[in-house]
Amino acid sequence: MSSRIEQLIDEIEEYIDNCKYQPLSNTKIIVNKEEIDELLRELRQKTPDEIKRYQKIISNKEAILNDAREKAQTLINEATEHTSELINEHEIMQQAYAQANEVVQLATRQAQEIVDNATMEANAIRDSIMQYTDQMLASVEDILTHAVEVSNAHYGNLAHDLNSLNEVVQSNRAEFQAQNAVAESEPDGKAGGEELNVL
Repeated sequence: MSSRIEQLIDEIEEYIDNCKYQPLSNTKIIVNKEEIDELLRELRQKTPDEIKRYQKIISNKEAILNDAREKAQTLINEATEHTSELINEHEIMQQAYAQANEVVQLATRQAQEIVDNATMEANAIRDSIMQYTDQMLASVEDILTHAVEVSNAHYGNLAHDLNSLNEVVQSNRAEFQAQNAVAESEPDGKAGGEELNVL
């Protein structure tokens, strides 16, 4: 079952894939700022929860190791008790001692195997979670970088078009003011320095 953060990443990718291209462009798209902001806002809210969940899984490593240590200690205690029973019950102390040593050694080996296996399993879980978290964050980083690039390109083009339009308006205004000044300086009944002939 995929997490909500994976679903959000899929939704953002699907949204971007469904966006229309800008006119005369095969790379720049038009995005709805409110929709992409809503998806990113939910992604930003869900990311800490997902990371906490992975941290909780990693923290279980200690629980696994503690359980292994408890099992190992139980085996050693049982071996020690068995050793004491052998020493007390058998008349031949050397035989009892040898048997007890074998039991202790076997228990120690088994305990070490349990601890080693638990450590390997915990490390494998940690490595898997760290790799998965890094992949998720890398995906989020790629999506955000792409969104920023698209937004910058979109608003950059808009600013350039507005500046060009403003320059045209300023030029037209200056020309109009110049013509108006010339018209106001001419006396009544004249245009361009020529008298009007009345028939």
